[in-house]
Amino acid sequence: MTVRPPDGPFVVNVAGLLADEVGAERGFDIDTPVIDLPDELALAEPIRGHVRLVHENRGIFVDAILTTALAGECSRCLRPLQTPVEIRLREEYLPSLDLATGRPVTFDDEPDALRLTDHHEIDLEPSIRDAISLAEPIAPLDRPNCPGLCIVCGLPLDEGVHDHPVDDIDPRLAALQGFRATADDEGDD
Repeated sequence: MTVRPPDGPFVVNVAGLLADEVGAERGFDIDTPVIDLPDELALAEPIRGHVRLVHENRGIFVDAILTTALAGECSRCLRPLQTPVEIRLREEYLPSLDLATGRPVTFDDEPDALRLTDHHEIDLEPSIRDAISLAEPIAPLDRPNCPGLCIVCGLPLDEGVHDHPVDDIDPRLAALQGFRATADDEGDD
């Protein structure tokens, strides 16, 4: 059965699923451009994908595959780029309150476990936000062989002519000006 989360794009009430038998499933699609991201991250495309919820003996298992793209710039030439991101969430959420009695449920041996809210809701936004942050590349490139920027004029090396005048060399380093490494030199250790 496919349902649309009524409480927002990333908050899902699962009280009905918890009332069903163990093994019952629900699913819904996500297609939203809105999420608060940390640091300087920005989405270039909406977050899209499918979320499957399964009632298991302890709580709710979430299995989601989501895609988006991050807006950024090439770390070598500073051109704008979009980095595709695929997120796979596979997490278990444990109840905070017993559905039948309303009493708190404790899992003392798992203090860091993900929890349902007191209204039997799953909030996927923190998990999605964390997954997007972890998927951010350290040094994104607009293409694998990006030559970067010219150290003299600052323009991309693959644009225009970079025929810059040679600066005067420090007299102490003048002897190195004619040095050229050969294949024999590189193999010596």
